[in-house]
Amino acid sequence: MTAPSTQPQTPAVSGTARGRLRDSGARLDVGLVAAVLTAASFGTSGPFAKALLTTGWTSGAIVLLRVGIAALVLIGPALVALRGRWGVVRSELGMILAYGLIAVAGCQVAYFNAVQHLSVGVALLLEYCGTILVVLWVWLRTRRAPSGLTWVGIAIAVVGLGLVLDLAGQSRPDPVGVFWGLLAAVGLAVFYVSAARDTPGLPAVAVAALGMGIGAVTLAVLGAARILPMTFHTNDVRVGGAAIPWWLAVGELALIAAAAAYLLGTFAARRLGSTVSSFVGLSEVLFAIVFAWLLLGELPHPVQLAGGGLIVGGVIAVRGGELRRSR
Repeated sequence: MTAPSTQPQTPAVSGTARGRLRDSGARLDVGLVAAVLTAASFGTSGPFAKALLTTGWTSGAIVLLRVGIAALVLIGPALVALRGRWGVVRSELGMILAYGLIAVAGCQVAYFNAVQHLSVGVALLLEYCGTILVVLWVWLRTRRAPSGLTWVGIAIAVVGLGLVLDLAGQSRPDPVGVFWGLLAAVGLAVFYVSAARDTPGLPAVAVAALGMGIGAVTLAVLGAARILPMTFHTNDVRVGGAAIPWWLAVGELALIAAAAAYLLGTFAARRLGSTVSSFVGLSEVLFAIVFAWLLLGELPHPVQLAGGGLIVGGVIAVRGGELRRSR
């Protein structure tokens, strides 16, 4: 007769649980890579857009070509991915409209207006205050208060924002630029919330293509009605101390800073969720400051750089708080 074992039995589901943890880790890793690539792609937009603005282009004209070309590039893959799934598009039309009108067209016009009055780095730091709006929106929607660590991250970001605005110093930013930067923050929040919406059957490439198509059509109508100024030029632009053709700057904005960035950003938001992806996206500020320094010779004041460090430092706290709450 065999004595019963006194060793604790490993639950049969432990292997499954470990598998789920591994899958979750893999999703997180892929999502993080996509989010960082998104930030780097978006970070190139400021220097090239500002180079066009200084030659007389208007922000509406830049955004129209940027999102219009990007939509044309992505519409083919989107149509292939949507075969037989047009019912999902109809059911999610409200989200797609918000994505195209606010997150694409509105956000970009506001940001490019901001960089006309501010340095690229400061304008982007203001835009990324939208990450705080994302946290507040998730709290309102789920009725679940953020964790203590998340609040710490928000507090750090707010202190950093105060330094960026240099409220007590002598280099206060132009109030007009601040207004446009904060308006861009609203558009950014809408981007992360709408892109993170888990919609089975609606591929990320379809959301990006349709959203940018809607944004381009809207901007074209506003331009034709003379509501939004549209001024184009064919003069060379100066980037990094060298003169380049205008179409090369527009091509970079359309292919890298729009098509690739929005596609990767939508994918990353679905992997990570709106809160985490938006705070990881703060690394765009670092990329943008480096690109603006290398290509335009712009660098924020030391106190503003310190504020930027605090804002980006909030990423770690918020991400840790959200992961802790999910566990």
